[in-house]
Amino acid sequence: MIDLAVVKKHLRVEHNDEDDLIQGYLDAAVSAFETWSNRTVAAEVKEDSPANVIILTPAISQGILLLVGQWYANRESVLTGSNVTTFPMATQALWAPHRWINV
Repeated sequence: MIDLAVVKKHLRVEHNDEDDLIQGYLDAAVSAFETWSNRTVAAEVKEDSPANVIILTPAISQGILLLVGQWYANRESVLTGSNVTTFPMATQALWAPHRWINV
């Protein structure tokens, strides 16, 4: 749903050498949003769609781009001498309004 060219522009990547790596980060970031929010991102909501389906909003998209950028810049799971959080704070702020909580 987010075009690879958009992600590469966000990352300021002008070559094609890492397209597979960047696409993997993009797919993982979308999956991270879906898992964290308990939502399913879709291109459109149909009449028979589950209640938790959501259209990709600019805020969700921006959070995905920020997360991909974080992973692209920091390719290891542990950074020595840094504070590590699950998601960048900006990503959480962008995604929080879209979280689906089953009651």
